[in-house]
Amino acid sequence: MACIADGSGQVIRAALLATAALAASATAQTLPKKGEPAISKQTQRSGGPINPDQAKLQFDSADLKFEVLPERQVLNGIATLAFTAKARLTRLVIDLDKNIAPSAVAIDGKPLPRTAFRDPDGQLTVDLPRPVAAGQKVIATITYGGQPHVAVRAPWDDGMVWSKTPDGRTWFATTAEGYGCDLFWPCLDFPTGEPGRVTLHITVPKGLKAPSNGKLLGVDTLPDGRTTWNWSIRQPNTYGIALNVGPYEEISGTYKSRFGNTIPMFYWYLPGEKEKAEALFAEFAPTLDFFETQIGPYPFGDEKLGVVETPHKGMEHQTINAYGNEYAKAPEGFDWLFQHEFSHEYFGNQLTAANWDDYWLHEGYGQYMQPFYGLWREGTMRYDAMMASQREAIMNKQPIVSGKVRTEEEVYELELGGPGQDIYNKGSWVMHTFRNLVGDQAFLDITRLAVYGRADPKPGNFAPRFGSTAEYEGFVRQVTGRDYRWFFDVYLRQAALPELTQTRSGGTLSLAWKTPANLPFPMPVEVSVDGKVTTLAMTGGKDSLAVAPGAHVLLDPAGKILKRSLANEASQQWRAEQMARRTAGRQ
Repeated sequence: MACIADGSGQVIRAALLATAALAASATAQTLPKKGEPAISKQTQRSGGPINPDQAKLQFDSADLKFEVLPERQVLNGIATLAFTAKARLTRLVIDLDKNIAPSAVAIDGKPLPRTAFRDPDGQLTVDLPRPVAAGQKVIATITYGGQPHVAVRAPWDDGMVWSKTPDGRTWFATTAEGYGCDLFWPCLDFPTGEPGRVTLHITVPKGLKAPSNGKLLGVDTLPDGRTTWNWSIRQPNTYGIALNVGPYEEISGTYKSRFGNTIPMFYWYLPGEKEKAEALFAEFAPTLDFFETQIGPYPFGDEKLGVVETPHKGMEHQTINAYGNEYAKAPEGFDWLFQHEFSHEYFGNQLTAANWDDYWLHEGYGQYMQPFYGLWREGTMRYDAMMASQREAIMNKQPIVSGKVRTEEEVYELELGGPGQDIYNKGSWVMHTFRNLVGDQAFLDITRLAVYGRADPKPGNFAPRFGSTAEYEGFVRQVTGRDYRWFFDVYLRQAALPELTQTRSGGTLSLAWKTPANLPFPMPVEVSVDGKVTTLAMTGGKDSLAVAPGAHVLLDPAGKILKRSLANEASQQWRAEQMARRTAGRQ
């Protein structure tokens, strides 16, 4: 009979877990390959319009007990979920992948008959024994287990990542950003479905460690030598709960914040990598200082800055960011992956887009923070080089923002009409252009409001929050006193970039912005004439300048504006043609 430890460290008998383990054993003889077991469209879907029954739930807390059996690639769990009804409830609808199907459900401590719950296609529906009125609480305890879906190419898709360390020991991790939290535990799989508090109890084989989210409450050793790692985290991002298990070694330290608090820092890495691990850990404090200087207090300073080495590239799991960049060295002198995932503690975990359609607020800011850090560290040369690299990748296939409630796949998949990677690179260039338009002080003031919801953040006076593009535009008006809808209409709500046209007639240089749907675009433009820079206001999208015949003219010489580039388009087309030829040659 399986054992698992509760948050107080007391070992309890988990008879229900044993039932789930027996149910899973029939399918556990053959280990699943990548992409197996298959998941339903319901499980694959994350975000989008919220189920009406789920919209009635305030998710107060989740107590999650995980038992991991790597030799059979089985995950068993008991989830105790506490909700407050926002409207009258007669049933609970909870997302849970059918591969880890429920074997038992209890409501307020009383077991339900098997006929009272069902889980077609990965969505668990529980008929409540009595209606729950608005304002009342209900607690569901769900026992579940099985072989979870194995990722094909994490983190670009999701699931378990089963692996081995270089010396052959067990090493695995989870990712869930795309398909959602229901791959591993019963949850509300949409951005605003965050629980107020999650407590985790992760039971793993002897000799392995399980660093996870939030603060460590303690580690319990079970009679058979296994250990249970107990963690607690407040208001985690729905896909941010992560299992990371391996024979880790640990580096720890503290950061004395400019805001007066002390922040614990941890890095869990594989044995044999101490020197490289220490070099990466040395980047933690300077990176944290940059963010606290430019943006504001680290949002989770009362818990930790945590990073763990994983057998996949990386992911912004709240307070336990996944790192799999193999300690790569780059000309910019810092590890871009660590810095990018850490940026999501601000843009993703503290500021969370309430709708996947606004996900550029996560990834545009997250991508921009690397060159912005390069600027802070080395100056304009490094910044310009990094921005130029991002510019080459902008595709402009679809608008960044659709104005609809969308799923994760509807944002990330071009074939589904999404902007795809443009939420990263184009989003970053939108930030670059906007900062140059409104100035550094206004840009950072707007950013601070978006992240914290207030202009004066201090440790303890803010909490994780939800944001949107519309709210962001409101913060822009609040800080600048001006309406910049024309800017966001062109850059976010249109796919094609604005094009700057020029004509020279006699001694006059005439400039005009050409935009999709002839939208207004009064973007000022710097013009260099024989080395002298003049700014044209471009009121009404047009302006002119007296220019001597034969003068050398450069438009936007510092590259401050995201605009159409025929050279970039030609380069992208050439690369696509070369790839097509190589692909055809291999067939």
